Amino acid sequence: MHIAQLNIATLVAPLDSPELKGFVDLLVEINDLADNSPGFVWRLQDENGDATAIRPFGPDVIVNLTVWESIEALYAYTYRTDHLGVLQRRREWFRRSGRPHLVLWWVDEGARPTVAEAARRLALLAESGPTRDAFTFRNQFPATLAA
Repeated sequence: MHIAQLNIATLVAPLDSPELKGFVDLLVEINDLADNSPGFVWRLQDENGDATAIRPFGPDVIVNLTVWESIEALYAYTYRTDHLGVLQRRREWFRRSGRPHLVLWWVDEGARPTVAEAARRLALLAESGPTRDAFTFRNQFPATLAA
């Protein structure tokens, strides 16, 4: 089994605005870091390699949908690389949300989750809290419990 993750963020301004310049300037570097991190499998992007152009949650919401070999590999990339610096600056670029913005779930090796599936997982987490079908880093469920 592999681990899928969806992370959504509501922008404080359009991507081409001065307020988002710092974030936009880091995108290539941070995406390259992910693509070359141990355990990375796949990430959602359009035919031009741009994930920020995919806006299924609304015009001001960007998505990050990825698959990793393990929770440990995803966690290491998220919190033990230069990606942490981006996380620490997120309040500069993204609005706070009263709903979950990150969801994890197990997928079969080789699976590529759709945005629709990811949206269902995020909604499930918001409605039911962490379950074996939609969970968080804080409240993980092992792959052996995956549906």
